[in-house]
Amino acid sequence: IRGKARRLKQAKEEAQMEVEQYRREREQEFQSKQQAAMGSQGNLSAEVEQATRRQVQGMQSSQQRNRERVLTQLLGMVCDVRPQVHPNYRITV
Repeated sequence: IRGKARRLKQAKEEAQMEVEQYRREREQEFQSKQQAAMGSQGNLSAEVEQATRRQVQGMQSSQQRNRERVLTQLLGMVCDVRPQVHPNYRITV
């Protein structure tokens, strides 16, 4: 009976060690997959940031190029007043 109890205890300890080993392996596998996913996500984030920076620079250079033309158009529209009767206006007598 003592031998049987000792063997059961030993089997339980061995099973616990196997479970712990399996858990460590799975945890390590998870960590490597997570690192791979986060690494690609980090690259993606850098690419998005770089693309955004290029777009902002493009908008700023476009704004600098077209600034005078747009200001001239706006001032022309505001300052060139031509009073006219609207085509939909009906004179009722």
